Amino acid sequence: MSYKITRRNEAYTYTAPGHFDVRTTRLHDPQDVNSGMVTMGLSHFLPGGGTEYGANDKESIYYIIEGQMYLECEVGTPNEIKTTLYAGDSFHCGPGTKKSVLNTGTTSTQMLVVLVKPPEA
Repeated sequence: MSYKITRRNEAYTYTAPGHFDVRTTRLHDPQDVNSGMVTMGLSHFLPGGGTEYGANDKESIYYIIEGQMYLECEVGTPNEIKTTLYAGDSFHCGPGTKKSVLNTGTTSTQMLVVLVKPPEA
């Protein structure tokens, strides 16, 4: 298939490893279109919810739709980042980047997540 539309009632929930106090919903899977490279989800983090510090093998983009998330990235390296992302902010990193996010606000945070797997060699 070369395209896919996902209606709001077609998104499905799943358990994401290393995540806590969050409802993760999948909007698009790699097999949805011919290239098979992109995953997109919408995560709803409760106050205090977040992810464990670690890395994945995909290029990642986080876009904050509503709320706020405290981001730690590459802690202990010259590229270290510790900052809060607010609604309208985004974060983009390459495969293998160590990071974590934590909802430090008092309301739920909605975060759009786009993951792109690297091309196969």
